[in-house]
Amino acid sequence: MSFQFKQFSIQQEKTAMKVGTDGVLLGAWTPIINNPFNILDIGAGTGLIALMLAQRTQAEQIDAIEIDENAYEECVDNFENSPWNDRLYCYHAGLDEFVDEVEELYDLIVSNPPFYTAEYKSNNESRDLARFEDALPFEELVEAADFFLSDHGIFSIIIPFSEEEKILSLCLERELFPIKITRVKGTPASEIKRSLMAFTRIQQEPIINELIIEIARHDYTDEYKELTKDFYLKM
Repeated sequence: MSFQFKQFSIQQEKTAMKVGTDGVLLGAWTPIINNPFNILDIGAGTGLIALMLAQRTQAEQIDAIEIDENAYEECVDNFENSPWNDRLYCYHAGLDEFVDEVEELYDLIVSNPPFYTAEYKSNNESRDLARFEDALPFEELVEAADFFLSDHGIFSIIIPFSEEEKILSLCLERELFPIKITRVKGTPASEIKRSLMAFTRIQQEPIINELIIEIARHDYTDEYKELTKDFYLKM
């Protein structure tokens, strides 16, 4: 059960969090204008976002952390089987352990955090429980981003749109300022579901825009195709 992209593939038999649009969006959208030397992916899952950034950048060191055993094992396999295995490394650790042990600063920090909000309840109790227990408090995530971010670094995340104000205020408390916010809708008629957000330590006027994924089922917008064409086989 692997998911094939143009330059790499993702094994995802064991992990609960399969390849999804959120991860692909974040991997493709994340600004790399600062030409990052090193990258940190917090809560890497299968390693999808780290692999996308290995493809997009010349970063010499891409570190990922993943607490879930199954996801960690698959992440390591996916890294090893990729064209960039010499640049990718996954730590089997929680964020708190990583903060205690690593003193490095990173030019780019990305996270598709395991969030848990009311809209996320499925009819699968064990999956809901896993999601709830794995959920990473946004406070901890922003604190870690501040701790690890280099002076010219970028912190990039995807979150439910309903959490956007909370993230903005948590980041402002730590003098992390938005440079770009893209609000994502499934179709022109649907509500905004997600916010892609990028922050830096330098205050400036953020670019704020909207991305629509589909006009109709499997009829993707030009913007979405342009964003993902280097990754999806059929784009």
